[in-house]
Amino acid sequence: MLPTFDPTDTEAGSRILEDITSNAGHIQEQVLEEILTKNASTDYLKGFLNGHSDKGLFKNKVPVVDYEDIKIYIDRIALDGEPSRILTNESITELLKSSGTSGGKQKWIPKTAEEGERRAFICCLRDTVLNRYLQGLSDGKALLFVLINPDIHTPGGLVLRTASESEIKNRKDRYPQFILCEDTNQSLYGQLLCGLVQRDAIVSVGTFFASGLLRIIKFFEEHWQEMSSNIRTGQISAWITDPNCKRAVSLILSKQMPDLADSIDLVCQEKSWEGIIKKIWPRTKYVLATITGSMAQYIPALEFYTGGLPVVSSLYGSSEAFFGINMKPLCSPYDVSYTFIPNMAYYEFLPIDNHQDPNCTNRKDAHLKDHIVDLANVKIGQHYELLVTTFTGLYRYRMEDILLVTGFHNSTPQFKFVQRTNVVLSIHTDKTTEQDLQKAVAIAMQILQPLGFFLLEYSSYADTSSIPGHYVLFWELQLRPNDDTPELDQVKMEKCCSLVEQSLDQKYKWLRNQSFSTIGPLEIRVVKQGTFNVLMDFYVSQGTSLNQYKTPKNIKSEKAIVILDSRVVGKFYSREVPNQDS
Repeated sequence: MLPTFDPTDTEAGSRILEDITSNAGHIQEQVLEEILTKNASTDYLKGFLNGHSDKGLFKNKVPVVDYEDIKIYIDRIALDGEPSRILTNESITELLKSSGTSGGKQKWIPKTAEEGERRAFICCLRDTVLNRYLQGLSDGKALLFVLINPDIHTPGGLVLRTASESEIKNRKDRYPQFILCEDTNQSLYGQLLCGLVQRDAIVSVGTFFASGLLRIIKFFEEHWQEMSSNIRTGQISAWITDPNCKRAVSLILSKQMPDLADSIDLVCQEKSWEGIIKKIWPRTKYVLATITGSMAQYIPALEFYTGGLPVVSSLYGSSEAFFGINMKPLCSPYDVSYTFIPNMAYYEFLPIDNHQDPNCTNRKDAHLKDHIVDLANVKIGQHYELLVTTFTGLYRYRMEDILLVTGFHNSTPQFKFVQRTNVVLSIHTDKTTEQDLQKAVAIAMQILQPLGFFLLEYSSYADTSSIPGHYVLFWELQLRPNDDTPELDQVKMEKCCSLVEQSLDQKYKWLRNQSFSTIGPLEIRVVKQGTFNVLMDFYVSQGTSLNQYKTPKNIKSEKAIVILDSRVVGKFYSREVPNQDS
């Protein structure tokens, strides 16, 4: 039974947090025992444990798996309507769909009512920490942008939703009706408009991922004049036709407010939108958005728009489970670590040599489990791949996340999210990870930053249509004064290409230096502003949730590449072969 408490009672919440993080090893053993006792009779576990719930037997017999290994069981439940006890003796109430933009495939993850309670508990702990560091949050309102899609029902009769949609639709009474609007443009317009009307009450602004917040800022940039007109006249635009959305907005936009409209115009008419969030919502204390891993690329853009406000990555979670909270929410976005909460699931860790490419790990090695360590025994400075065993039917499941142990809070480890395991560029025998690429791009951008540019978004693919193949990077650049079409200097852009190559690993540089090179010069294709919004729209049209969308750093879809190529305004190539000695 999870303890209950008021997250605004920081003293009570802190006591619970200190208690569970001081007994991490013991709690983890209890969690595993409870999972096995409940689920030993499931079809899946019986195949390995013969109905026993012994923890030693579990660690010796149950294999390490990935999604493809358990998909057949999930499909039997989702598509064929077979009972939940195939995987778990808790009743599966719905399926959570992953975004599908990180690894290229959408996953369906079982969820139960009890899992909803666990997620609510960790969110209360997260709020306790925020209230400890940021005073006065209860004296105002949070403007959290959330967008939902219509429910999908599987042939087996289960609802298929994203994790965020599940939270909202299962707690409808806590959210205004415009958030429940399934037309994303109408919903976002309504949320922004109500946020503007109540601008003096807003104390925090946020959404789930940093990329989504930048999309919202772009939407606001395109519609602020219309919203200001609505506020001036007290009338919502005619294209807002969803009855619930229109009704909810009308309750807040109940009269003409010309003075408020004037103040919004004054801010939005400025040439530069630097600090726009702080200017529009002056009482804002922080911005909430996940900005770790691949999201770190958005830090410069968010720093530009937030006006020096703290950007808080508060929670580490996924469709599979919620894992940890950021105990120092006001730290630099580059330094975020998450303290794992030991009663959420059972965690195990597969060590990765700190000099090893994590993508080289043999995913089907029968001896993988011989190297696994539990939560209490991880080492500071070591990289691990996270394995998770949940109450909902995942057992020794590879999350495909690489984490770095940065320290401990009491007896509980703290982890920095490093990268996904399965996102790489490769032409020959080279393997460039997402983290490698991100670092190289950041180094190259140092050429353009003094000119006022920042990188709004980027992606890549390995072009093997010609010989030799080469890396292609798509960059969407923006000038700080909000100019529409940045001037691109040929020499500087070619230098950027060379710097990216020079910053990649030795294997890549060795292959580029061969007399019969298997890799050609790296190419940067600069695209029109708004291009990555178009790309996002494409993925959303394919079933990806806007809340969970993350720009894929390695484009695999031919249709997506066509979209990007159709909006290229400049192509640049490396003119230098990278030096192997650096």
